Amino acid sequence: MNRYESTKKVSLIGMISNIFLLIIKFIVATFSHSEALLADAVNSGGDIFSSLMSYIGNKIASHPSDEDHNFGHGKAEYIFSLLIGISMILVASKVFYDSLKSIFNHNQFIFSIYLVIVCIITILTKLALYLYCKTNYHKHYNILLKATMNDNRNDAILSFGTLVSVILGFFGYYYFDGIIGSLISIYIIFTGISIFLESYKILMDVSLDKEYTDNIIKYILKNKEIKKVTDFNTIATGYKYIAILTINVDGNLTTFKSHELADNLEKEIPNEFRKIYKVIIHVNPI
Repeated sequence: MNRYESTKKVSLIGMISNIFLLIIKFIVATFSHSEALLADAVNSGGDIFSSLMSYIGNKIASHPSDEDHNFGHGKAEYIFSLLIGISMILVASKVFYDSLKSIFNHNQFIFSIYLVIVCIITILTKLALYLYCKTNYHKHYNILLKATMNDNRNDAILSFGTLVSVILGFFGYYYFDGIIGSLISIYIIFTGISIFLESYKILMDVSLDKEYTDNIIKYILKNKEIKKVTDFNTIATGYKYIAILTINVDGNLTTFKSHELADNLEKEIPNEFRKIYKVIIHVNPI
């Protein structure tokens, strides 16, 4: 299964799971008057949006290159992961606001065993989705999978916090409901900002990091006929980069031999380095 089919499957499973969780959370939260679980239900609504964004972004990114997009549609992944980051920040801000409100209003809820059951179901579901996303992310390194993976992890933590607040509420410590909710929401906000910034950097054509380019240069310089690598520049096309560089070669090499050397490197480097989509090499005899 390729990276696009894998992401599509993850997105659909996420959407179905989150619709189910939204329904059971909303029903139980309504009857128990639990602010924490109601906030958790709102979060599940945000998760449905995130899964939908992941599905749409992946569908667009899977389109091959054409006359208008010579290097494919890979940046669509980052546009939609940026939207997921924003949605995480907005939803977590709402949870933070509701949590603070419940602290100041001294809100209490009606304890029910169904509160505990819903929290446990949510935690187990989100952990399963997190591990599923993590496995697929490490296979394909799709930013949408990473955003979904982090979202599922955050949801598991949020639901665990809700479970703790429910149990403490059973013993009369209702104020923990708001405290735990506010702390978790702050954590989710920072995760959303991290996803947003990572996507923003790619969309703003940030260069490939120095360590990675240094490894490519070391690989090129293994050939003794190449004296130096200069003017190494990279352009982001999505999750991969176009590398444009100049190699200084021995002036005694024939034009045919030096260009054959460059042609071979242009084919080898994308196979050796997964972040490289295409290499353009200029030859400079010295």
